[in-house]
Order: sequence, then C-alpha cells, then structure tokens
Amino acid sequence: MIIERAKDRRVIDPAPHRLPASVCRQIHRESERYMVQSTSAPASTSTENRHLGLALLVIASAQLMLVLDATIVNVALPTIRQALHFSTANLEWLVTGYALTYGGLLLFGGRTGDLYGKRRMFMAGIAAFAVASLLGGFATNETWLIVTRGLQGIGAAIASPTALSLIATNFPEGQSRDRALGIYAAMSGAGGAVGLLLGGLLTTYASWRWVFFVNVFIAAVVLALAPRVLNESDTASGKLDARGAITVTAGMISLVYGLTNAANHGWGALGTLLPLAIAAILLIAFIALEARHPQPLMPLSIFANRNRSGAYAIMFFIGSSIFSVFFFLTLYLQVIHGYSAIRTGLAFLPMAVAIMVSAVGISRVVTRIGVRVPLLIGPALACVGMFWMAQITATSGYLSLLGPLLVLAVGAGFCFVPLTTTAVAGVKPNETGLASALLNTSQQIGGAVGLSLLGTIAATATSNRLSEAHGQINQLVIAAATTHGYTQAFTLAAGLLLVALILSALVIRVQRPADQPLGDSQSGTSTP
Repeated sequence: MIIERAKDRRVIDPAPHRLPASVCRQIHRESERYMVQSTSAPASTSTENRHLGLALLVIASAQLMLVLDATIVNVALPTIRQALHFSTANLEWLVTGYALTYGGLLLFGGRTGDLYGKRRMFMAGIAAFAVASLLGGFATNETWLIVTRGLQGIGAAIASPTALSLIATNFPEGQSRDRALGIYAAMSGAGGAVGLLLGGLLTTYASWRWVFFVNVFIAAVVLALAPRVLNESDTASGKLDARGAITVTAGMISLVYGLTNAANHGWGALGTLLPLAIAAILLIAFIALEARHPQPLMPLSIFANRNRSGAYAIMFFIGSSIFSVFFFLTLYLQVIHGYSAIRTGLAFLPMAVAIMVSAVGISRVVTRIGVRVPLLIGPALACVGMFWMAQITATSGYLSLLGPLLVLAVGAGFCFVPLTTTAVAGVKPNETGLASALLNTSQQIGGAVGLSLLGTIAATATSNRLSEAHGQINQLVIAAATTHGYTQAFTLAAGLLLVALILSALVIRVQRPADQPLGDSQSGTSTP
C-alpha cells in the first residue's frame, strides 16, 4: 500500500521495508480471497453455474412436458374412449382431473420449494409426474386412468412453480436471466400447441398409451441432469402452513370443478352452484387464516406491489381467452372440417413456432426497453388476432385461420416474458416460489374460467341459431350454427384481451429496464 503525504510529498511504502516479501505475498493473497468472498453470494444461493446451457435445457424441458400434458390427451380422447370403453361423462374427467389437481395445488407446490429447497422439490414433482405417467400408460379401465391424471396434476403443481424459481437461483440478473425467462415463457406459451401436435403424432403412429409413456423418458433425463447442473436454493426456516394449504387447495379444487362443470351443465346446475359456493367460503376462510398466521402459506403483503398484482390480473385474462383457442379450434378443425388427429396437431404448429420465436425475441430486448412497451403491444396484437379469428365461417379454409393464429401467437409471446419478469421481481428470496406459483395459478384459473364462460356462450349461441332454422336441420345448418357459436366465443375472448390491455395501460408502471430490480428485494415494493 502506498501512502502519499500532502505536507512534504514524501512517498512511503512501509510494507516492503518492514515485512518479509513472503509475508507480503501471503497478505496480498488473503486480501484478494477476502474481497472475492465478501462480494459473492452464499454457496447455496449462488447464481454462478458453469452449466447454464444444460441448466436451461433441464428447466425448459420439464416445463414443456408439464404444460403440453394439459392438451396432449385432447386429440387422443376418441381413441382412448374406444379402447377403454369410457362413458361420455367420465371422458371429460381426463381433462378436468389434471386441471383440478394442477390448478388447486400450485400454491402449495410453490411454497414447498421455498421451505424445503427448490431443486429438491422440483425433482420430487418430476418424479411423481413420471410415476403417474407410467401408471397411466398401463391403464386398463377408466377409473385407473382418471386417478393417474389427477396424480400427474399433483406432480406438475409441485414441479412447475419450482422450475420458474430455479431460473432465479441459477441465472444471474441481466441478459442471461432474461434469455432464460424467454425460453421458459416460450415453453409455457407454446406447450399447448406442441401438446396437440405431439398427441396427434403419437396417437396416429404409435398408440394412445405413448401419450403417457413419452413423459417417462423426458423425466428420466431431467432427473439425471438436475443434480449436476442446477444449484440448490436456501431453505426457509419454519413449517408449512398446513391449515392454509388444505383450505386453499380445497377451495381452488372446488372453484375449478364448479367452473368446469358450468361449461357442460350450465351455471344454474346444482353441480355448478354448490362447488362455487363452497369455494367462496373456503377462499374467504383462507384469507382470514393467512391474515393471522405468523408464517402464512401466502403472505398477503405479496399483493402490495402494484406491478406484480397487475401482472397476475393480466395473466388471468390472457389465460382465459387464449387457452380457449386450443379447445374451440380443435373442435372446429375436427368436427367441421373432418381433420385427423395428426393434421389437427400440425395445424397448430405455426402458432407454437410463432409463440416461441416472439417470446425469445422479446427476451433479448426487454433488458433495454423494459416491460411496459411489450405489455402494451402484446395484448393489443392478441386482441386483434382474436377478433380476426371471430370472422371465420363454416366454409373458411386453413389459410383463413393462419393469419389470425400468427397475430395471436406473436401477441401472446410478447406478454409471457414481461409478465414473468414482473411477477418475480422484487420478491423476497424465500417467496420466489410463491410469486411464480401465483402467476401459474392465474393462468390456470383464468383458463378454467374462460373455458367455462366461453363454452356456455358458444353452446347458447349454437342453440339459438339452430332454433332459428325452424326445424330445417341438416349437416350444413348444424355446421354453420356450431361455427357461429365458436365465433361468438372468440368475440368475447377478444373482449377479455381488451381488458388485459386496459389493465396493462392503467396498472403497470415500470419505467426501468428489466435487468434492474423492479422493487426493493427486502420490502417487496416497487418504484413507479
């Protein structure tokens, strides 16, 4: 160390004169080591990872597997019904059974990652999902297959929120994390379309059982690589809020069940009203429990952040509109135009590619432009695409669908990365799992609400159009009436996307680039 005295301008370097050179070198080495240690994060939470590429592959592959399983079974339903002699009512449970446990247990899954370690619970969720998939592939009756679908949802509810949290654990803030979030969001957004394509391919060229078996191979690779390429997070002290977990899970399951039932039996049916009433009671009780619990499952303070709460609301409306596209367009292509399973899957391929390309592309620039601009452009494009989709007729060809599908996909891709970034920014380290679980919950519950509401609108519009035919019913009239129901649903979906756009314009107030914290990591508040 050199000290320059101002008075006599003498330069003094005491160390070489008073200490042996070997001691000075040792002091220098120890000082350097101390400086490195003092500026590094603890080992358990360090974002230093020499295998970032493999880490991203593991997380993205797992998320894609979990998301696509919500739709991969759809195109195989006719084949499964014939093979296992399903009744019409029980066949619906292959779709709703997964949605019920997945949507109902997401908060619980996210919290377990915060308390017991994100990598540990991520692997536990993937393992449970794989075992359920294996059992499902060997199913010999309808009850067996329905139960395994519910078990798949439990595994997905644990693995999905922890997968998002692992991005924050393994990738440093800035371009690296933004790109990882872009890939993650692309997998989440395109998973539904990829599921339809993969389901069609497997059902056509292999067997419906491979719709389940394929998950086992993907999960095996993920479980083999995860301990080698993913850092573990710190575990939080305390215990899981069991009463809160049971209450909110039962409430979510009851809510999703009631909303799903409404699409099939109407809003006035006892099977709809009773579950919705129970859900309201349980969810109100959950909020009351959380407000008084010293270590709540869902700290209500997480909603104090204006931008984060806005992101949850926007994701709800995006999920409620876009998820319905997979359902109604699948029916439109197969029922109205007679598409096969594989042709239906291929029809959604451009949408999947457009979502992935736009999500990855926006992740590369969101660091410089921030999240506000994409969250204005994205919902606007999606709204235009959905309204354009509402103009189809029973005689429209595939090219008439391709344009609106691509516009809708690009708009959705623009939304997923900024919403993900906003939802997890500024949260306390031990609440990242909760923040990501709430975003996924918003998407899943939004999809259930949207499908129930839009399904009822479509059925009512179709029935009204058929009644106007005055008994002159033929295949052309039925096709026209059914398509009219779908277009009415798409029109309402465009309105839901307009609400998302309005929320984005009025609520989101992030002005800084996305590679900077959106709020105080300690307090969870943001700077407008």
